[in-house]
Amino acid sequence: MIIAVVGATGAVGREILAILADRGVHASSVRALASARSTGTELAYAGNVLVVEALDEDSFAGVDVALFSAGAATARRFASAAVASGATVIDNSSAFRRDDEVPLVVPEVNAELIAPSGNGRATTGRIIANPHCSTIILVTALDPLRRAFGIERIVVSTYQAASGAGAAAMRELSEQTGAVLGGEEPVPAVFAEPCAFNVFSHDTPIDAATGRNVEEQKVIEETRKIFDQPGLRMSVTCIRVPVLRAHAESVNVTLSSPATETQVRDALAAAPGIALIDNRAEGFFLPC
Repeated sequence: MIIAVVGATGAVGREILAILADRGVHASSVRALASARSTGTELAYAGNVLVVEALDEDSFAGVDVALFSAGAATARRFASAAVASGATVIDNSSAFRRDDEVPLVVPEVNAELIAPSGNGRATTGRIIANPHCSTIILVTALDPLRRAFGIERIVVSTYQAASGAGAAAMRELSEQTGAVLGGEEPVPAVFAEPCAFNVFSHDTPIDAATGRNVEEQKVIEETRKIFDQPGLRMSVTCIRVPVLRAHAESVNVTLSSPATETQVRDALAAAPGIALIDNRAEGFFLPC
């Protein structure tokens, strides 16, 4: 299988490459694609070097799977070319998440949407979208409860790291932190306001009619689509916090049927992709 990583030089693209290398995918099976200005850049990969190729409509010849992590505009421009070449596109941007014809997939939740075709062969030449980061965290944690007890209402607050805004945002947080500690004023560029030692509403536009920022609306729409519950009641607050990596969420959920604490714990502990960590006796979090 030949895998192309689109946006290979970005923060997410580099993470994708690291995961592929960790999973044992040989360098000869991976192609790194990015904009023309990154052509020739060398990326370390599992003891080898990948040389970045310029992305264009002819980049996908022979590619089986194209992992896109270069933003919605790039995905809209080049995904169709990848599909036309026979590749399955897995897109990390917002470009296709609301498209009714494109499955929105978190494998631990709805992997059946990417099942092989009836003849047992994998379906090729298609687009699969994955949700944005906050939705993935939320639905992965709640799906075991949804399956066991049903869900009627979700109230969630997210605390999102600078990494969600890309490598430039991470650099800005590091630089601003050093500036503030050195007695200087932080100068925002990526974010609209200082991110060091600060918290603020997620850096997406706010809808005057609803009062929600775009990130909050995404969580609502994507969760409803993944759970196939268009009427699911949700209240979402998304906040940017001054850490480099790792998002967190506080979730309050109303179940459709009664459940004991033990039943909830058992459902979560048995679910893929979840580690139940809650050491109340010691007063801090440790693996159970």
